[in-house]
Amino acid sequence: MTPNSVAIVGAAETTDLGKIPDMGQIQLHADAALNALADCGLTIKDIDGVATAGHSPQELAHYLGIVPSWVDGTSVGGCSYMLHVRHAVAAIEAGMCTTVLITHGESGRSRTGFLSPAMFASQFDAQFERPFGVSIPPTRFTLPVMRMMKDTGLTEEHLAMVAVVQREWAAFHPRASFRDPISVDDVLSSKMIAYPFRKLMCCLVTDGGGALILTSADRAKDFPTKPVYIRGLGESVETPVISQMKDMTSSAAFRVSGKKAFETAGISHADVDHLMIYDAFAHLPIYGLEDLGFVGRGEAGPFIAEGNTRPGGKLPMNTNGGGLSYMHSGMYGMYALQESVRQMRGISPAQVPDAKISFCHGVGGMFGASGSVVMTNEA
Repeated sequence: MTPNSVAIVGAAETTDLGKIPDMGQIQLHADAALNALADCGLTIKDIDGVATAGHSPQELAHYLGIVPSWVDGTSVGGCSYMLHVRHAVAAIEAGMCTTVLITHGESGRSRTGFLSPAMFASQFDAQFERPFGVSIPPTRFTLPVMRMMKDTGLTEEHLAMVAVVQREWAAFHPRASFRDPISVDDVLSSKMIAYPFRKLMCCLVTDGGGALILTSADRAKDFPTKPVYIRGLGESVETPVISQMKDMTSSAAFRVSGKKAFETAGISHADVDHLMIYDAFAHLPIYGLEDLGFVGRGEAGPFIAEGNTRPGGKLPMNTNGGGLSYMHSGMYGMYALQESVRQMRGISPAQVPDAKISFCHGVGGMFGASGSVVMTNEA
């Protein structure tokens, strides 16, 4: 890719977030799409590229009345939207399309008009994990976290601090699901879900969605919104079953995706002003900080506990409150992207002063996939 050749010109979430029982999944996609179009002054007729995950891109295009010249239905879990951004940049650069709409919509809480495919379906999962009781996400993530605790000194208090700090960021956001302060004791005394995960270490279950609109940088200045340029990108996958990770204390997909994003962006860690790391559970920012190279092995837990990622810290992270406090309808990546866009536009309720580069990193499944997007507000 050519850094800054493509920009995000439209970005919006659904009109409501949290509990939306009167809208089905496809309606949430459409609501987000229409809000993103209104954000940048475009109409459905201007869209010639469509990408989505968790829903059929054919059905989405038909529902919106689009006959695209480019389509992407890549679905590798919650980071699919990061991959869509990468693919859209390639398609726009190659002249396959001019204006791409990426949507997410999910009735995760109300289950209204909800499609119910098998979660992280794979033959390996059906043979080697599910028969032994490994099913819902909390039961899948416990093994690697316990290995990290044994090998690196990560503690339950470190995990709790992730939730505490992100609740501090959520307090700035009027649309966040939970805004009241919490303490480490609050987290550790909340209901046990699957050791070591307590309830406040686990993601929310909500309804909502979001959408992005991308076009070439030379067109971006014609829009009423401040362009957010795509400077670097990366993606990778590792394994559909967590028991087959090469190293349970580190994600190979994280390392490959993050390294590629840094390389294509031509930046160093010191250049990053703002960081989003997908946090379906409290351990994921810890893995992200280490696998992306912001800190060394075993250092992420103390790094967060010392206040480095909280408001006023040297590396503001998950400034919307993340999947633990802001929103998590099932596939969280879109909400992380939305907050990176807000930060680069300078309009986030938790705005980081003078932020020029945002690194947005996602996970798909149980460390099965990863996508990384580097954004900037400087052309």
